[in-house]
Amino acid sequence: MFEAKVKAEVLKELVDVLSTLVDETKINANKEGISVRAVDPAHVAMVDLSLERAAFESYNADDQELGLDLDKVKEVLRLAKTGDVIDLKYDEDKNKLILHVGNITRRMALVDTAGMSDTKVPNLNLPAKLTIRVEELRQGIRASENVSDHIALTVSPEGFTMQGEGDTDSVDLKLGKDLLDELESKEQVRSMFPLDYFANMIKAITTAPSVTMYLGNDYPVKIEFQIGGGKGKVKYLLAPRIESD
Repeated sequence: MFEAKVKAEVLKELVDVLSTLVDETKINANKEGISVRAVDPAHVAMVDLSLERAAFESYNADDQELGLDLDKVKEVLRLAKTGDVIDLKYDEDKNKLILHVGNITRRMALVDTAGMSDTKVPNLNLPAKLTIRVEELRQGIRASENVSDHIALTVSPEGFTMQGEGDTDSVDLKLGKDLLDELESKEQVRSMFPLDYFANMIKAITTAPSVTMYLGNDYPVKIEFQIGGGKGKVKYLLAPRIESD
């Protein structure tokens, strides 16, 4: 059983976060809320998302797996106005998700979840942690996109640097520790990442003002932020691009 009512903007936030990496996903629902773990087709990045039942206007669910085509959910969201509440109900007999928005009803065939394995989140002990304003990161990304297709993220006890280096030009975003919301780093660490993935992850953050990142030397970056007005959490992991000598 699965029945819920959710504000359109909360559902949109959830879909934006997931569709950055995948087109189809398995939603795990239980009495406490919903959760999703998914890896992109290239196995470069993963998302671990949870949304508490308190993020919904109303919520009632037993243990249930729902295979969603995210593009179809986006089609329904395009019909919603700000402040609209979307009704969701699982029709077990027909294996469809019924969505009501305004006076529209969409009956959506669910995706087969048999081939979707439960992704395990790797246990990473990353030595550096910082909390940074999303707008600062966005500006660094915009500057880097014109120069390079990858970025290097460096954290030291003094602050944070994002660097993009192309064939002829380079660009740096430098923030001292006084410009960061939080910084924990005993030594300098540096990793390089594909810019398109990193940019898309940061673009998916629509309401959280800041994001917490964990880094090591040539390790994945872990990006954490809140959704659903603080009633949901997202963790992204992005594999490093190992630099050749």
